[in-house]
Amino acid sequence: MSMMTKIDSSRDALSAPRRIIGEGPKILRAGFIPLVDASVLIAAVEFGFATKEGLTLDLVRDVSWANVRDRLAFRQFDIAHMLSPMPVASMLGLGSNPSPTITPFSLGRGGNAITLSLRLFERMREAAGLSETANALDNAEALAVVVRQMKERGEPLPTLGMTYPFSSHNYEFRYWLAAGGIDPDKDVKLVVVPPPLTSDALAAGAIDGFCVGAPWNMVASERGVGRIVAAKQDIWPSAPEKVIGMRPDWAESHPETVSRLLVALDAAARWCDRPENHDALAEVLADARYIAAPVDIIRHVLGGQFSLDARGNRRVIDRYFTFHEGFANYPRPSQALWIYSQMIRWGQARLTEEGLQAAASAYRPDLYRTALGKADMPEGGDIRVEGNVEGDRFMDGHVFDPSDIGDYVDRFAVRSRSGAGSNGDEV
Repeated sequence: MSMMTKIDSSRDALSAPRRIIGEGPKILRAGFIPLVDASVLIAAVEFGFATKEGLTLDLVRDVSWANVRDRLAFRQFDIAHMLSPMPVASMLGLGSNPSPTITPFSLGRGGNAITLSLRLFERMREAAGLSETANALDNAEALAVVVRQMKERGEPLPTLGMTYPFSSHNYEFRYWLAAGGIDPDKDVKLVVVPPPLTSDALAAGAIDGFCVGAPWNMVASERGVGRIVAAKQDIWPSAPEKVIGMRPDWAESHPETVSRLLVALDAAARWCDRPENHDALAEVLADARYIAAPVDIIRHVLGGQFSLDARGNRRVIDRYFTFHEGFANYPRPSQALWIYSQMIRWGQARLTEEGLQAAASAYRPDLYRTALGKADMPEGGDIRVEGNVEGDRFMDGHVFDPSDIGDYVDRFAVRSRSGAGSNGDEV
């Protein structure tokens, strides 16, 4: 019997588990960070999707992305919940202890936001006359006005937290700042803060803002210590957020296990996308084993219902989390190449043909197609550029063209001029 005939194509959450002839249960140790974008992985365990495919996922909660990276490299984890740029960085040999890592499955889109301290936001409002309906670009431009004032007066520049040097948070934060006319390497200080600590760090005055995944932006706003000024969808609507990372040698040695894992994750993603399941999902995510955050906040986050601050200002973002719809799980190599373009833009890497090939190789649609078939993939095209071009339109009007990354990077007025630079501090 072939591998594909062993894999049950049913994705009905209510169908009975089936026994895989000749295969015992596969136990996979999986690292994760306590964030809502780990929902698909957690749901695969809690709602039986992994068991149905003959898999046992042993989920291990970790404290930082560097820990997750290292434990995957050192074979303490078989798979891991990872930031979408982490496999790209690993294949480019960037960062401390780089180890080859690939992803055959994205865990969805959305979930990030940028939050600033109330003190800083009030200053922006006074300096730029911001209205309550100001959009993400308005807010970035208002912050630029305040930064200029701070420089003129010799004040300390804002300290802003993100979660990892090779992260969607770092690149999205930088993109937002630069769109407003702020040089993230000269006009502010970017530091690494683990996601669960961001709200406390903001409350303590250790940082003036942060970009992080849910629910920590909402936690800060509900506590009355922060104001949400931009969401991931404002910056890059089709951006992948977290992915499933694995070592390429492990994937090659366990092809059937990889396929069964992707079938389980696909079913879990479909389930997580249904609004009628969000109450049950929120209850599980709120548990101390996973996110350990108030269930009401998680429920609101899943519904895209934002309390922007503690004064009652609200915003609803349709499909703030997309776990499956619109090919959200498909690992598009063009998305890996956008990440590479930002590494070039900010001096972490240089543009080379070898780099292009290495970056694109981090995202593995071939493994996705083997497990799930062509019905779950976007319509064809070159493997580097396949996907939705319109979804790659950014907040400043730029459209990413993966066929000419050099020209794309050169069009930005704010970028590093020093070529490949420091990999940054890690935690």
